[in-house]
Amino acid sequence: MSMPSSSKRVGGLLARRGVLLAASCCATLGLWALPAQAQWSALPDTIVKVKPAVVIVGSYNPTTAPRFSLRGTGFVVGSGNWVVSNAHVLQAAGSADTAGQLVVQVRTGPDSFQTRAAKVLEKDVFHDLTLLQIEGPPVPALPVADSDRVKEGQELAFMGFPIGGALGFSSVTHRAMVSSITQARLPSAQSGQLNERAIRGLREGNFLIFQLDATAYPGNSGGPLFDPASGEVVGVVNMVLLKGGRESALSQPSGISYAIPARHVREMMARQRP
Repeated sequence: MSMPSSSKRVGGLLARRGVLLAASCCATLGLWALPAQAQWSALPDTIVKVKPAVVIVGSYNPTTAPRFSLRGTGFVVGSGNWVVSNAHVLQAAGSADTAGQLVVQVRTGPDSFQTRAAKVLEKDVFHDLTLLQIEGPPVPALPVADSDRVKEGQELAFMGFPIGGALGFSSVTHRAMVSSITQARLPSAQSGQLNERAIRGLREGNFLIFQLDATAYPGNSGGPLFDPASGEVVGVVNMVLLKGGRESALSQPSGISYAIPARHVREMMARQRP
C-alpha cells in the first residue's frame, strides 16, 4: 500500500528535523560526543595535527658520546614556547648526564629535528609534571582540555618516543582505553626535590590518576594523552608498569600504563601567567 503524499511530506520533514537535531547536539557537545567509530576514523588526521607539537626532552653534552641523551617525551602548549613533560624526565642530581644542558628537540620535518635550549619554569614533583620554556620561534601547540570530563571506558590515544630512542626518533601513536580513574600518590625521587607545594600535596593525600589499558614503554613518559578526534590533551603519560627491568619492556610488556590528568597541567600553566 502506498503512503499518501501528505504523509510522505510529514515523514520527510521529521527525518530532516532529526538530522538537524543530531547535528545540533554534536555541535553543542563537541567532538567528544562523536561515536567511537567516527573518532577513530578521524585519528589519522589528528595525528598529523598532533605530531608537530610532540617533542623530545633530553640533555646535550659535547664531551660525551653520544652527545644527546633522550630522557623522555614532551609536548608544546600555550603560545608555542612552553613544553610540558614529567618531572622525573629532568636530570636528577648526581646522575651521569647532570653536566649536560637541558634541551628539547622540535620537529622541523618528517625525519628532522632542531635542538633548542630549555629552562625549567616549574617543577611539580607531587604530580610529576614540569613546565619548560624553549628558545627560538614558536612551535605548533596543543590545546589542553578539561580532564574532569574523561570517563572510565573512554577511548583515547597517546604519542611519544618509546624505548629511549632505541627504535629511532620517530614518534609512535598508541590507542588507550581508560580502564580506571583511581587514586595514586607518586613517590618523590629524592627528598631534596620536596618543595613547599609538594609537601602540602603530601598532606592533602592522594590525587586521581588515569590507569590505561595500553602498552606504553620507557621513553613515552611526558607524552600527551589526547582525544583521537580533536587532538585535545586530557593527560600526560606518567609511568609504565613493567614485569621486570627496563630490558624486559619489549619482551614482557604489561599492558598497564598511567597518565596524570590534564587539570594539573592547566593549573601549572595558570600559575605562570601574569
